[in-house]
Amino acid sequence: MNEPAKQPAKVKPTIAFRQALFWDVDPKTIDPEKNAVYVIERILDFGRDDELRWMTAYYPQSLIQKVVLTSRVLQPKSRALWELVFA
Repeated sequence: MNEPAKQPAKVKPTIAFRQALFWDVDPKTIDPEKNAVYVIERILDFGRDDELRWMTAYYPQSLIQKVVLTSRVLQPKSRALWELVFA
């Protein structure tokens, strides 16, 4: 009897947050799930390429789009760029 092959559970990528990116808190205490909006905002404003790649692999595009469109802390130039990319 052939059983369907089980798909491996999708493992979310991990990253060590830089102190320079999260200068106001201890990066080790950030929960990427609970603090998703905060993490996305910081990466969109100040992130490096590797952090942007991690963010787009970790969070659904719909959440990133929502943050771009509704954030009250994104810098105007950052918002303009990311609206073109994610909207």
